[in-house]
Amino acid sequence: MNKNILLASVLIFSLFSCGNKNEKTEQDITSGIIKNPITADGNFNMKNMPIIKFENEEHDFGILLQGEKVSHTFKFKNIGKQDLIVKDASASCGCTVPKFSQKPIAPGEEGEIEVIFDSNRRSGRQVKSITVWTNCQPNQNKLRIISEIVEPK
Repeated sequence: MNKNILLASVLIFSLFSCGNKNEKTEQDITSGIIKNPITADGNFNMKNMPIIKFENEEHDFGILLQGEKVSHTFKFKNIGKQDLIVKDASASCGCTVPKFSQKPIAPGEEGEIEVIFDSNRRSGRQVKSITVWTNCQPNQNKLRIISEIVEPK
């Protein structure tokens, strides 16, 4: 009988010791920590969001000689009601480098993203994309640069 009590005690102790106190349960997660304005049905209110509006989302450099470095500045405006923040900008290729400020852009103000393209060791038609991450909805925008690279003779 003592063996049965001991076995039952060990079994009960094992079951209770397996739980991880640091894990969050559904009851611990509150809606207060979720700050996404999109609702479950896909509708959301844009009236209090920053909104990024680019003058142009694409730039064609035309024909470039291989080895040329060129740049273009994409200009945008915050047409929303809250400060707009560009969190990141990344290019699809190492030959393209975006430069931007993380300083908040107030409603009605303008900002810019400079894109530098190095045509060294490239030839033919080039299409490069730049993904811009912001605090807007949607949170990313795509910019494109295009060029035709010719080798010098």
